[in-house]
Amino acid sequence: MSTIQEDSYDVADSAKHPWRDAAINAEFDSGEHETTEAAARSHVIVRLARMALGSAILLLGVVAMVGPGPGILIVAVGLAILARDVAWADRLLQRVRRRMPTDSDGRVPRSSIITMSVVTLATVLASVWWFVR
Repeated sequence: MSTIQEDSYDVADSAKHPWRDAAINAEFDSGEHETTEAAARSHVIVRLARMALGSAILLLGVVAMVGPGPGILIVAVGLAILARDVAWADRLLQRVRRRMPTDSDGRVPRSSIITMSVVTLATVLASVWWFVR
């Protein structure tokens, strides 16, 4: 008798939370092959947090492209975070990497990173000073 009650509870519980169950099933299918539902659930949370962080950085990069700052570098960082979980971000990251200045190793030169950071910091400080004074 208790088995029937547990089965009916599982059906009612999955009817209440179809998105959660779909995310856990997708994690079992495409994740790092978790062995328990608790591990799959925690990995879903990590994946969602990583996607939210990547999206926020990507949007910040788009804003920085319009204003002064290292927009394409920030976009590349956001796409690199998203590329771990989203296929379109990986494809777009490859296109962005081709447009970035690189040295012989294919990496962004340290001088470019320092220059972009200094220009961004100077612009932010000048803006704050302008509005505060």
